[in-house]
Amino acid sequence: MVAYLLAALFLALFAVGVRRDVRRFGNAVLLGLAVAFAVAGLLGELDRLPDGVLRAASDVLPAAAALGAVVVAVLLIGNGMVMVRQEGGRPANLLSLAAGIGGFGLIALLWAAAHVESRTLHAVAATALLVAGYLSFLLLCFLGYAALYGRMPPRDDADFVVVLGAGLVDGDQVPPLLAGRLDLGIALALAGGAEGRSPVLVVSGGKGSDEQVAEAVAMAGYAVDHGVPADRVRREDRSRNTAENLRFSAEIMRAERPEYHCTVVTSSFHVLRAALAARRAGVPGQVVGARTAGYYWPSAVLREFAAVLLSYPRINVAAVLLLVMVGATAGWRP
Repeated sequence: MVAYLLAALFLALFAVGVRRDVRRFGNAVLLGLAVAFAVAGLLGELDRLPDGVLRAASDVLPAAAALGAVVVAVLLIGNGMVMVRQEGGRPANLLSLAAGIGGFGLIALLWAAAHVESRTLHAVAATALLVAGYLSFLLLCFLGYAALYGRMPPRDDADFVVVLGAGLVDGDQVPPLLAGRLDLGIALALAGGAEGRSPVLVVSGGKGSDEQVAEAVAMAGYAVDHGVPADRVRREDRSRNTAENLRFSAEIMRAERPEYHCTVVTSSFHVLRAALAARRAGVPGQVVGARTAGYYWPSAVLREFAAVLLSYPRINVAAVLLLVMVGATAGWRP
């Protein structure tokens, strides 16, 4: 009963948080806690089952969890290998491979701790399990809330549609990832608003060290070639990252229309982090995501999740240190 009451409490707090601002990572955590306590309540109902069924469930659930962990690790390693073949061996492309290897490392550590009488090994295994559990919980919160936020339909009263840059190829060419963002942004800009006026398209991206032109220049050319009138395209060509994309684009929009509202377009994996960044930058807008190639998604999501964690350093460092202290003190007994 207590678990269900806590689930209801966190769900109510989640509803309040969403009402205040849907672009808060705290909403994701509150929703995750509500689901976690609801699941805990359901698991508590197992005590009411007949002894035979209870024993079977006690055997099946741990085995299913272990099998699921192995399957996830295998899939991550497989995806990592595909990423290396398709995108090269840059560190950002190795995240799913590293996560899969780390998953097998944790499984091996827990197996060893269960079969070796060593207090030190038990403490290390306990610490690793607690930290992995904490990160896994936050990752599930991130994935769940990103899925919910990404399904919100774009508003039809936007004055501007902002397309975030994603790098060029061959120095001045729009790659498929960026083309996907531009295609969605162009569709929204050409669709028109609630009052019959078409939003202005803002393309945002500066010039990288390996690029011949600023991303915004190539993006503007792509938009005009695909039907957007040149006088309804604005170029933000100074930014080097998402935060600057939003801040410098906001300056352009505010100068043209002080009381504006915008729709920000990025890739599907980047939606939640871009929404958090828009909130921090004070940009009054919703973020929508363009489709991303399936093989690219796992590593990209892990990169986005890591970036979100790093944006809350104090609370995450404190939580990890606490878990390390608990694991080192209590150890783990099989």
